Amino acid sequence: MEFNRRETLVLGLGAAAFAALPVRFAAAATADEMIAAFTGGAAVADGGVTLTAPEIAENGNTVPVSVSAEGASSIMVLAMGNPTPGVATFNFGEAAGAHTASTRIRLAGTQDVVAIAKMADGSFARAASTVKVTIGGCGG
Repeated sequence: MEFNRRETLVLGLGAAAFAALPVRFAAAATADEMIAAFTGGAAVADGGVTLTAPEIAENGNTVPVSVSAEGASSIMVLAMGNPTPGVATFNFGEAAGAHTASTRIRLAGTQDVVAIAKMADGSFARAASTVKVTIGGCGG
């Protein structure tokens, strides 16, 4: 199939116009929607999860966070004030020696960091920590 110059120009302009259209992503869910999807609407108890995050972060670009929950099959970490609140979900198998994970996250500003653990018995546990950010990491 051969294109002449006019057809090539029309295809190129059409592709540029398509790329400029606003796109809505299904992944841009709110924190409450993400929690409901993770828990399936089940009740979440406070306690049972240890969330370690600094009280004050001098730079929101790299905030160290660690979570642990003995007997957890998975742990979801959310940054409630970020444009995209989902930070990470850690899954643990039966052979996991420790149900602990750590990472560095980006925070847009002072906000709550929440960890929700799904326990092996199907129950859910929650922990939260407020992190004060002095320099924003997500455009703040």
